[in-house]
Amino acid sequence: MLNNSLTIAWRRVVKDRQFSLLNILGLSTGLACAILIYCWTSDELAVDRYNQNDPRIAQVLLNSPTSDGHAITTADYTPGYLAATLTKEFPEVESAAAVVGNPWHDKKGVLRSGGHTTATTGVFITRSFFDIFSLPISDKQQVLQDKMDIVISTDLATRLFGTTDNLIGKTLEWSPKDYAGIYRISGVFQKPPANATLQFDLAFNYSLFLDKNQKLLDWRNNDPATFILLKKDASLDNFNRKIAGLIKSKNAEAKSTLFAQRYSDRYLHGVYENGRPQGGRIEYVRLFSLIAIFIGAIAAINFMNLSTAKSAGRIKEASIKKVIGAKRSALIGQYLAESLLLTSFAVLLALGLAVLALPQFDHITGKQLHLRFDVPFITTLLVITVITGLAAGSYPAFYCSGFKPAASLAGRLPKSISELWVRKGLVVFQFTLSALFIIAVLVVHRQMHLVQTKNLGYDRSHLLYFHPTFETSLPDLVQEVRRTPGVLDAANFGQNITNRDGGTTDISWPGKDPAVNISFTDLSIGYGFIETAGIKLKAGRSFSREYGNEKASVIFNQAAIDIMGIKDPVGKTVHLWGTDRRIIGVAENFHFQSLHETIKPCFFECNETGFASNIMVRVAPGAEQTAIQHLSELYKAKSGGLALEYTFLEDDYQRLYAAETRVALLARYFAALAVIISGLGLFGLAAYTAQKRQKEIGIRKVIGASTGDLITLLSRDFLALTGLALLIAFPAAAWLMSRWLHGFAYRISLSADLFLFSTGTILAITILSIGWQCMRTALANPIRALRSE
Repeated sequence: MLNNSLTIAWRRVVKDRQFSLLNILGLSTGLACAILIYCWTSDELAVDRYNQNDPRIAQVLLNSPTSDGHAITTADYTPGYLAATLTKEFPEVESAAAVVGNPWHDKKGVLRSGGHTTATTGVFITRSFFDIFSLPISDKQQVLQDKMDIVISTDLATRLFGTTDNLIGKTLEWSPKDYAGIYRISGVFQKPPANATLQFDLAFNYSLFLDKNQKLLDWRNNDPATFILLKKDASLDNFNRKIAGLIKSKNAEAKSTLFAQRYSDRYLHGVYENGRPQGGRIEYVRLFSLIAIFIGAIAAINFMNLSTAKSAGRIKEASIKKVIGAKRSALIGQYLAESLLLTSFAVLLALGLAVLALPQFDHITGKQLHLRFDVPFITTLLVITVITGLAAGSYPAFYCSGFKPAASLAGRLPKSISELWVRKGLVVFQFTLSALFIIAVLVVHRQMHLVQTKNLGYDRSHLLYFHPTFETSLPDLVQEVRRTPGVLDAANFGQNITNRDGGTTDISWPGKDPAVNISFTDLSIGYGFIETAGIKLKAGRSFSREYGNEKASVIFNQAAIDIMGIKDPVGKTVHLWGTDRRIIGVAENFHFQSLHETIKPCFFECNETGFASNIMVRVAPGAEQTAIQHLSELYKAKSGGLALEYTFLEDDYQRLYAAETRVALLARYFAALAVIISGLGLFGLAAYTAQKRQKEIGIRKVIGASTGDLITLLSRDFLALTGLALLIAFPAAAWLMSRWLHGFAYRISLSADLFLFSTGTILAITILSIGWQCMRTALANPIRALRSE
């Protein structure tokens, strides 16, 4: 019986090739999109969940009140002695580790071993790091016992020595000036997996970092990230209540508080409002999961609509079969077999499309995704196939086969009001989602245009920077770079000004309210940096050698001066990090963080050694290649043959909005896909309606109805449904996109033209989808429609 049903189903699929292809393509395209999103969301949800003790690992975060006291900012930098304190004073902590993950702000150093040399970055960690994180390491008890011990990854070991065996006790030379010296390898660890956010190949002893940064022993200064492993019976909520006031217990003037968040939640829940997690990447995971469900639903709805439209002409076929002896169960089996066969083809084609699209999807998402045919994935596909097939085949199977043959052959077919409302509801649902997608694409596009064109307070174009990995005099190197062909200006600096975080509260000034605790972002720069970056001054002057050593000078931005409330600030004195500093200038406000953040108070200090050892270079427009070639030759000559590694500031800026850029691009594809699939669904419904009303249209033409009247009659219901969809979509889109824009401190407004454009687009799609069917039906020969009467 089953074999017979499948044979008949296959014959009908082959006979109606055009209909079958259209139906299969619509469903498979939607399912392929859902499969790709499934791969992406699965990968996102797996980030940082590789640790064996994942549920017990947490990261301690710092909450600090803003300068006006009306909000709280959350940061991942903590007091330098926090990890050791938590281990000693809190019995629920099994282990705690301090990590300075970016001590040189992405500057690479040089490791040398015999004749082998490689450039890499390093982090500082405490010995307890490997008690918390599941990174296999050789002889964990022996690592980092001495301040001059290091641990290296298996990848770095292979690059340097060609092997990972028998390396304990070997020495390496590290060349950056701040921590230059001979270090002993005390362990070789397996590099963190690709889905780990903390990536490193080289780790130094955190004790060495503390020795060179004694200010971190003061509870008012922060730098390392702190991670903890709670004991099995410990409660994170109870622990948070205990540590909230820890900093204040160590420093009565402190305003900051602490709380711990599960470490593997940080990646997805990394946005905070007033000291509490309020979303982050999880919003995009939820958003695209909904998109996958919606697009899959739209595709399935279209499949059912097209199948139903086609089956409307098969009622008499079913009646004839019943007259000659076919049982209703046989008809039901045949129709369901046809639907399941088409659905199976669509799912297989969707898998093929997903595989073909995966490389491009990887490029868009910046990931390396894989289709994993595990049990949950295969089960999901089977469920989709069965549910969609049964749902699409249920109408012809149960509805068409249920008519009495005499009534159906006589043309007396009952009308179902519920069926009509279901169809109309599905159309409204489809076009509501399509309108939402279109508005979302427009809003994201305009916001990203604002991001790209907003005046940041400095000129990021034609700026590149690099870090010298060799011993050199920074002033002399800057002068040599300035003399390089194609270079307009150059200066040294410490932090990247596109996304500078951190700061200090260790600053006071005449008239400061003791109850006010303000965090100032510090930027360490050399002579000429302000001019090289194109930052403008509102008052005073920049750092200059004409005035001798400027270590005791400071330049604030306007936001800092406004918060401090200093009148005529140039020449006034502030107390910073234990010394008096004279204000010599006030810079106009500029964005040293992303546009998600408001401009915060900051200051520049003059530094030509050690920490401020990056070199910023402004090259002449059109002379980039010439300048890079000469800079590479200069670098190679001074470093003993190492290649120049440089970064354009524009690239750093674009990376700040990588997530939003990917969302914009994906939303564009998904919106186009949703609109196309919805158009197919409307086309199917128009075909179904036109077929059901053939005789009515024929009679109207016979009694004098014009072609225009008939087209209006056939299309007005669909246009009304589209209008209803827009009325539902507009308030929903306004609410959703307002929430998304709320994440930007500087954002566009939702203007009326966004909704007008969406209206025009949806109406155009509706007219294109139904126009051909309406025109064809209106122009048809009425005699042919009435012949059976």
